[in-house]
Amino acid sequence: MTPGQRHDSVCARPLLERIRVPRTGTGRPRCRPDRVIADKAYSSRGFRAYLRQRGIAHTTPEKTDQRRHRLKRGGHGGRPPGFDRETYRRRNTIERCFNRLKGFRGIATRYEKTATSYEAAVSLASFLLWARSV
Repeated sequence: MTPGQRHDSVCARPLLERIRVPRTGTGRPRCRPDRVIADKAYSSRGFRAYLRQRGIAHTTPEKTDQRRHRLKRGGHGGRPPGFDRETYRRRNTIERCFNRLKGFRGIATRYEKTATSYEAAVSLASFLLWARSV
């Protein structure tokens, strides 16, 4: 949990390092996602290098100023990062979920003082959204 004025990309690396997905059979849990789909806020060169280093595929659009800078450098600017438009379009499912969660006033305005209480409220709201859909 971060303060509301803090940028989310600050927590992206620690979040990716905490991922543990249990396997269906035996074996240790997976700790690396197949792909990261992020918006332009996560398109920094450092974050892309981090994902490459861990072998994680990513779909992140390039910021306009980064593209302009790369093109201005000519042949030394490097090639543009790969971008799959169809994969990026599936990101709207997550965005719609966030918008539904923000329909709960306490979550949108973050009335809770502690991170634990806020996480509990998000869990409860997620359960209520799921229960409505069933």
